[in-house]
Amino acid sequence: MESCGLDRLFKPHSIAVIGASADPNKAGHVIVRHLLAGHFSGPILPVTPHHKAVAGVLAYPNIASLPLAPDLAILCTRRERVLTLLDELGRKGAGAAIILAGDFSDHERQQLKQVGQQYGIRLLGPNSMGMLLPGQGINASFSPIAAKPGQVAFLSQSAAVSTTILDWAKQHELGFSAFISLGDHCDIDFGQLLDQLSRDSVTRAILLYMDKLHDARHFLSAARAASRNKPILVLKSGRHDPAHGLDNVYDAAIRRAGMLRVRDTHELFAAVETLSHSMTLKGERLAIISNGRGLANMAVDVLLGRGGKLARTPLDIGSDATITTYQDALDSVLQEDGIDAILIIHAPSLTAPSAPLASHLIVHLKQHPRARRFNILTNWAGEYSAQEGRKLFTEAGIPTYRTPESAMAAFMHMVEYRRNQKQLMETPASLQGHQLNVELCQQLIQQAQARQQRRLDTHLVHPILQACGLSTLPTWIVSDAIEAALTAEQIGYPVAVKLRSPDILHKSAVHGVMLNLRTSAEVAHAADAILDRVKQHDPGARIEGLLVQRMARRSGGLELRVRIQQDPVFGPVILLGESGSEPHEMVAALPPLNQALARYQILDALKSRKIREQATLTPLDIDALSQVLCQLSALLLAFPQIRELDLHPLQACDDEMVVLDASLTLADPGQPVSHQLAISPYPTELEEGAWLKDQRHILLRPIRPEDEPAHKQFVRQVSDEDRYKRFFADVGELGHEELARMTQIDYDREMAFVAVGQDGELQGQIVGVVRAISTPDLSDAEFAILVRSDLKGVGLGKLLLEKIVRYATEHGIGQLSGMTMPSNRGMINLAKRLGFKIDVQMEEGVVNMARPCAAPPAAVTPD
Repeated sequence: MESCGLDRLFKPHSIAVIGASADPNKAGHVIVRHLLAGHFSGPILPVTPHHKAVAGVLAYPNIASLPLAPDLAILCTRRERVLTLLDELGRKGAGAAIILAGDFSDHERQQLKQVGQQYGIRLLGPNSMGMLLPGQGINASFSPIAAKPGQVAFLSQSAAVSTTILDWAKQHELGFSAFISLGDHCDIDFGQLLDQLSRDSVTRAILLYMDKLHDARHFLSAARAASRNKPILVLKSGRHDPAHGLDNVYDAAIRRAGMLRVRDTHELFAAVETLSHSMTLKGERLAIISNGRGLANMAVDVLLGRGGKLARTPLDIGSDATITTYQDALDSVLQEDGIDAILIIHAPSLTAPSAPLASHLIVHLKQHPRARRFNILTNWAGEYSAQEGRKLFTEAGIPTYRTPESAMAAFMHMVEYRRNQKQLMETPASLQGHQLNVELCQQLIQQAQARQQRRLDTHLVHPILQACGLSTLPTWIVSDAIEAALTAEQIGYPVAVKLRSPDILHKSAVHGVMLNLRTSAEVAHAADAILDRVKQHDPGARIEGLLVQRMARRSGGLELRVRIQQDPVFGPVILLGESGSEPHEMVAALPPLNQALARYQILDALKSRKIREQATLTPLDIDALSQVLCQLSALLLAFPQIRELDLHPLQACDDEMVVLDASLTLADPGQPVSHQLAISPYPTELEEGAWLKDQRHILLRPIRPEDEPAHKQFVRQVSDEDRYKRFFADVGELGHEELARMTQIDYDREMAFVAVGQDGELQGQIVGVVRAISTPDLSDAEFAILVRSDLKGVGLGKLLLEKIVRYATEHGIGQLSGMTMPSNRGMINLAKRLGFKIDVQMEEGVVNMARPCAAPPAAVTPD
């Protein structure tokens, strides 16, 4: 569906109110009145058969009688009439509709979506409170509170939360660029709104209130793209509702997309205050000035508790501080080095009254030559006497907060957002060591499926894990106590004996694991005891023998649990925690993982004490554990039929990671299996070999995050002239941030193919790249090519352009478009031969190239 539907939602030239009413208590009247009060400049078209006019505006008896096709229609009618009215709007040519009615079933919402798709109408709702676009004078909502224009967009699934935020914002005189209630969406969702708002020049930051997600992949793709340019903060409810998925998985997803999560409405209010002033973080080191030690200590507790950095001991200027005392203290701190931000705290005082002090500091900060180097935050504590001071700061564009805790929470929002963005752009190291043996794993999994085994225990998982490159303990299956004792004699003591039953998932429930057995008598006794306990606990359980393992080295080791499972919202997730921890207690990560992402998951587990090292003799080897997580990610990507994989425990001793016990669950062979990853993985299937004219071999493959060093070297080998033709500017050495954006792409909405040499002096070197970035609706993708300057004339440019044309055609992209300079004759001629339409704009000094991708690429004659 094309994006123009959202353009007509966000920039309507005409608005129809379907079900308009003369009753001032009904939504059909309230919305007409709100549109009039907002001074919407386009025609307002009330539709009702009962009145000649509504709120003084001429009304129309039905949709067919409207004098024009409305860009936006607001349906204020009963649920039973919505589907019929939507069909009438479609025949009229409406572009978008807001549905206020609620209580639609899943089937009814699907019907609404189908009608919308049939006519190209974008739908907001049902059960939406409406939408406010204050900058355009549009209040298309039944909210009792209007909104001022601002630079923060707010998207919410809850009408109650929406009105609460609007009420708070009005009290604090804060505004919004857009305020949108999604309701029980059937069409427009968070991802599509993020795509739209990321391109909105007015919106500087975005806040989300979320109950649940429906399309996790599109949401994360859109959020990652938008968060590179604008802060996105998320308030997620339903933490303990299993239908919404694990809350720790939402944490992982929000971080992975570069967003920031706030925990409650207090943090959300603080975030709105900060973001409304478009603060750009100068740095993390914060200093505090306060006329009371207690308030300063509260601020320090929150700052350090959230991992912030205190630049110096808080400056306590005493409860009798005057306006002059505050100014002198502020001047002193402004002169110090090693400080990036300053929090000024004021408790109600006779010697420094709230409003006069605020007014004086505002003027002083504007005049001070060093003040612009710092983030300034204020906490004017209290209510009655502090209100006027906080109002003055708000009007001056200086963030102000009621409590020191909220001030620090707001500051840490900015810090954590920057850290998330830094994490998002970290260059991963190439995966070292053992690589996945795909053929062997496939053979082992197919053998299990042929035996109709869906759940595999340690003995059967052991060879699969070995093919994945993981270390496991050799395991023997025995049938009874005598056989267990004989096996133990052969493998050596000490040993462990474990129950083997497909009906008892948790061996601990029947004490089905006996450890550190050192004699044959102990082994035999333990085996008999396990079997007896199973008969008493669950006499109907199937027993498939016992497992005997030699005990692993435990001195100084740390026992962990690593688990892959399916989340109802985000699909496969990888969980990490201590042995014995439950999934909701572990740290989650979304595959695919690389070394950098795996490392952050481990560090998060250590920081949050989901993994505790105190009892170990040696610290956890983070690199070794990162390797394990990456290997499991690779296994999951290669075999989507893996539904669950539990390494419990995984013993970590120095750099040795050994799986002591494991279970694996495969999908039902009768069910279709596909990659349901929330984040698009590296598309291995797009790799292909090719030959240059001089018979040198290259590999054309999608770019990878770990290509950053090679890509940097490649750009260095492109001449200044060729770089100017590609970037339309003189570019010097590309920094890490620019290179990270080029190499860490979202394969769902962007593609870059690199040509990598496969022989001779070009072995392993990137020698060319072609890139295409598509619109969210795939109607167009802008492409660009860059070839190493010393490799022109060998057919590399043609291979790259053919590759991107094939990709665009196969992935349903409407057209490829690009731009070059008139002097770049080689590019222009190549584009012509591949079927691109050439449009020379000599006055602007550019050549536009465009090619529909509905048909296969045109045949190219030899150079």
